[in-house]
Amino acid sequence: MTAVAGIRAWPRPVVLALETLAVSASYYATGRLGLLRQLSVEDAVVTPVWPPTGLAVACLLVLGLRAVPGIVLGALFVIMSITSITSLTPGVVVTLFGNTAGPVCALFLLRRADFRTDLSRLRDGLALVFLAALASMLISASIGVGALIHAGKLDTDSFWPVWLAWWVGDAMGVVIVTPLLLLLTRVRWPPARPRRWVQAVALTVITGALVWLATHSPVSLLYLVFPLLVWGALSFEHAGSMLCALFASVMASIAATDRAGPFRGLTDVEVMMKLQAFNGSMALTALLLSAVITEQRNTRRSVERACQELVEVLEHLTGTTPPRSAHERLPDEDGQRR
Repeated sequence: MTAVAGIRAWPRPVVLALETLAVSASYYATGRLGLLRQLSVEDAVVTPVWPPTGLAVACLLVLGLRAVPGIVLGALFVIMSITSITSLTPGVVVTLFGNTAGPVCALFLLRRADFRTDLSRLRDGLALVFLAALASMLISASIGVGALIHAGKLDTDSFWPVWLAWWVGDAMGVVIVTPLLLLLTRVRWPPARPRRWVQAVALTVITGALVWLATHSPVSLLYLVFPLLVWGALSFEHAGSMLCALFASVMASIAATDRAGPFRGLTDVEVMMKLQAFNGSMALTALLLSAVITEQRNTRRSVERACQELVEVLEHLTGTTPPRSAHERLPDEDGQRR
């Protein structure tokens, strides 16, 4: 806390410059990670999941519009790293605008929907999926593919297949990456009881084994991932389910680009369709299930607090001491009394 207070006490221009550098560096790093695995659709190279989009939405939700310069700078670095462009041509400017306009639109839509960054309600999960991922990323995909066609790098007949792949990749970045980054702003470390460590280790080991089997077995076993998402959500809420979803998405993308396991023998379009159908259904299940569980647990805690306050009021009015069981609070997920 001292370090954070010290940073906030710095001159505002210094803080803004550090935030811009941090956002741009993170955007560039996640962009390079996303480019490690690529698929070809209609002679265009696309990524199954584009993490920088999820990073951009998370930064905007936490920092507000002051994160925009960092997003633009990071996107420029990514474009320059994969092309021979060394100056701001009209095509680059349009692409930068598209990469920034989608996340900014997501920010305004989520604010209008009263979005909470702790994802503690089902409506927050639905807003992130339908407003930030599916609706807002229509902008970035349309502008990006339109710029490619205008520059002559893509045929007009290839617009819809490439647009769909671009849109789904950006949307998956929001659904998978954004919740995990928002989780980092409120994570508690370390867990209070050793039992939580045992659960975490068991979930990690079993997830690693089953996900590898599901994504590399010649028999289609991708459905084995879904019980792991349920286990992660019930035990660790968003932290468990979304980490499982991220790992499964990475392993599935590796298998898809290597044409291994359930993706063997498929065409490029079939690989993209199967991979994105799996990623989308898995991420949606993990996010919404975690949101439902978190909302129910928060409701239960609110009811318990209200009952405890009522007991204390009755005790004060009657001047008697209620039985011990009336004062006891149920343990939370870490096994501590609340």
